[in-house]
Amino acid sequence: MRTLSDILEEYEFLEGDERYSMLIELGRELEDMPDALKTDATLVRGCSAAVWVYPTEQTEKLHFLADSNAAITKGIVALVIAAVQDKPAREVANMDVTAALEPFDLKNQLSSNRTQGVPNMIALVKEHAARLATA
Repeated sequence: MRTLSDILEEYEFLEGDERYSMLIELGRELEDMPDALKTDATLVRGCSAAVWVYPTEQTEKLHFLADSNAAITKGIVALVIAAVQDKPAREVANMDVTAALEPFDLKNQLSSNRTQGVPNMIALVKEHAARLATA
């Protein structure tokens, strides 16, 4: 998976529909999440589309599998995952993920119902990181 800074570098050169296309492509690049993991327990609440997030590593570094049933939403999920993937739990627990995503200006690029679940997904990731960081 590309880093958030690499993604932003490309994203800044794009406009409108090209940005939508890039988000869709980012979603396609997510590591496959087996259907067996797409359960009510891994479902992120508050999203207009179905979004699942599953932590796979219980070590010092975080690793998540994630998926969505909507292409653009899956791209947004990929952005959130890129911000935290394979980073130390303590770093993510203290990280301002919302601020890391601000340069993408998602609220002005996408409809509000496409981004409404982002805070819930960030909260889920940070809660998991905090549990590991204090373990």
